[in-house]
Amino acid sequence: MLIKSARIPKVGGYLVQQFAAYLIQVNMAASVGRICAGAGLLKTTGSFTVNQVSSYSTAREWTKGRKALLTTIGALAGGAGALAFTLDRSVRASDLELHPPKNPWNHHGWFSSIDHLSARRGYEVYKQVCAACHSMRFIAYRNLIGVTHTEEEAKLEAEETQVTDGPDDAGNMFQRPGKLSDYFPNPYANEEAARAANNGAFPPDLSYIVSARHGGEDYIFALLTGYCDAPAGIVLREGQYYNPYFPGGAISMAQALYNEVLEYEDGTPATASQMAKDIGTFLKWTSEPEHDDRKKMLIKALGMFTIMAVISYYLKRHKWTNLKSRKIQLAPKKK
Repeated sequence: MLIKSARIPKVGGYLVQQFAAYLIQVNMAASVGRICAGAGLLKTTGSFTVNQVSSYSTAREWTKGRKALLTTIGALAGGAGALAFTLDRSVRASDLELHPPKNPWNHHGWFSSIDHLSARRGYEVYKQVCAACHSMRFIAYRNLIGVTHTEEEAKLEAEETQVTDGPDDAGNMFQRPGKLSDYFPNPYANEEAARAANNGAFPPDLSYIVSARHGGEDYIFALLTGYCDAPAGIVLREGQYYNPYFPGGAISMAQALYNEVLEYEDGTPATASQMAKDIGTFLKWTSEPEHDDRKKMLIKALGMFTIMAVISYYLKRHKWTNLKSRKIQLAPKKK
């Protein structure tokens, strides 16, 4: 039976119209079913679906020869990687360079600051031992204020040096006592003079040496305390010394720290390890002068975000409590 949907007679009221619309839907569904059955899309054999899937499948292409080829390529790639890793490890094992051990520095930790007394002693070590060869051209005397020295002490330290300034009214350069704005003096006039005084080796600047070396202050401590006799088979040139923590082992800097090589102002025993620890702390500060300020900001940030997290959690509970605890109930109107 075919019912056309163009014109539906409005006879019998609302129920007649609903019944007519239902018959139209049934008729359309039957028509679609006949079309699908005629096209063979609803056959129960499933051969059409199998054929479609098999046409897109790649399983039939993986023959035994192809599997063997891919297996061989994978084995060769894995073997090449293992060989490269083994050769790299063998080269590293033959190197006499040692990695510095980790030391429990006072400034390690999220909330630990620089040991300023140790940094002050480290400045004494640099001034009396290291400054003869190494420069610190990025550190000014004003940087010492509030860290290792007071303002008056920093002024006295600056005035002990003579700085070339000028020209004066006559056009001549002159010497004057240092000021807080002056940087630490360079022990050599230029790089050529530094190399000539150190058998061709150029002493590096120590301003950021901790950040520039793998291991940081651990490397500085190990290098200063790690001098020893060269093992058998290691030949050193004239003016070189053996230190296993230095890359290559041969270093042009002689051992500089010995027990009681200087006297600390505060009476601390000046052992070689103590001086290496103090100079390491001082160089850590020169490499990261913002160290303490950065950790102060961390403490402030943690406190601020903790308070904000508590407030946010409370506001979330306050705003969502009505939505999560509400009960929806249908109450139909009574006639």
